[in-house]
Amino acid sequence: MLIVFVLGYLLIASEHVLRINKATFALIMCGVLWAIYAVFTHDPNVNHELVIALGDTCEIVVFLIGAMTIVELIDRYGGFNIIVKRIHAQNKRKLMWILALVAFFMSSIIDNMTTTIIMVMMLRRMLANYKERWLFACVIVIAANSGGAWSPIGDITTIMLWMKNYVSSVDLIVNLIVPCIVSVVIPCLIATRAVSTEPMEELNTQDARVGYEVSKHHRGLSRLILCCGVGGLLFVPAFKACTGLPPYLGILISLGLLWLLTELIVRHYQLDGKMEGRISQSLRAIDMSTILFFLGILLAVSALQQAGILNVMATWLNDNLHEPYTINGIIGVLSSIVDNVPLVAACMNMYPVATDAMIAASADPAYTQIFVEDGLFWHLLTFCAGVGGSMLIIGSAAGVVAMGIEKIPFMWYVRKITGLAFLGYVGGMLVIWLETLIFNHM
Repeated sequence: MLIVFVLGYLLIASEHVLRINKATFALIMCGVLWAIYAVFTHDPNVNHELVIALGDTCEIVVFLIGAMTIVELIDRYGGFNIIVKRIHAQNKRKLMWILALVAFFMSSIIDNMTTTIIMVMMLRRMLANYKERWLFACVIVIAANSGGAWSPIGDITTIMLWMKNYVSSVDLIVNLIVPCIVSVVIPCLIATRAVSTEPMEELNTQDARVGYEVSKHHRGLSRLILCCGVGGLLFVPAFKACTGLPPYLGILISLGLLWLLTELIVRHYQLDGKMEGRISQSLRAIDMSTILFFLGILLAVSALQQAGILNVMATWLNDNLHEPYTINGIIGVLSSIVDNVPLVAACMNMYPVATDAMIAASADPAYTQIFVEDGLFWHLLTFCAGVGGSMLIIGSAAGVVAMGIEKIPFMWYVRKITGLAFLGYVGGMLVIWLETLIFNHM
């Protein structure tokens, strides 16, 4: 299964050389992995396990479809033009810092995937050169991933650890906000050197996705759709907090309400043929190949998890390394290859929260101490699993959607961005080490 997984990733990475869409290899890989698991394990429950894996994957896929459709709708109604016109940057370097800052704090409230979709769509208004947009979009991905790591509601992994009482909200924010800022500042400092200091260009209106700019004729309508769309996205975490139901159900409610609203707007303003203002038309504009790629990758990782491969790797790290920075550093690198959710889940299953009794009974009390609630291990795991996904563009949901919107090549990201993201990652871990060193001696 590992051989198939590695070969699948190599083929995905060679998409632009082979000129075959990456979703092709992702779907084949997930099917072959589950087939191998079924044939060689003879597990009578494999069908049930596959249904569970598909359900978990489809929660994310349905959410992705809903969020991308809502953002596409805001775009069609000219809503992002309103925001873009309020962003004042003297040159492109300052623009990069502004967008990174906004993405960092926005993703701490709403998820990094939705943040990236919104920010990258705004970016399409500001820059006409697609290679410049690639660089800016990648910095946004790094900022969004780092922004989600210090907030208890910023990323699915932080939510998992927070809800199971591995970390508390205040301690998580206090201990991780500075390392997460460092993990953005270092890549941004280096990336700005590749950006010219020339003044900002005129807003890009030549992109085929821009469509009819209703903001020129019905500015109030653009504001309405912008507010309702962003409100619909913000409704999702509130809905989850109040009901305990999964986020995809909240996004479906938001999508349904916006669908009703836009049907009434199209009928009242007779917009058909002018701007294609219906949800059904926005749905056709989202990149379904990216959706299918995401589906294949997540199902492939689920097969590895079901086969126990991820748990074996986590156990090996613990038995052979026995050092929190090394273990979590490797987990962070792995999270750029496989989804960070099963990696964090494997660690949560392998390491229970340490109690006073467990520490007293341990042969190595100092090592066991790092597993208490809000202990060093859990803060490191939160940081590494969230920030580490930036090292490859397919290592996070934010990277996947940016790749889909801007058609960013996998190998271009490896050549241009992976090193920057790694330096930020190491810099953040160094800050955590310094914080621990200082506070332990106070």
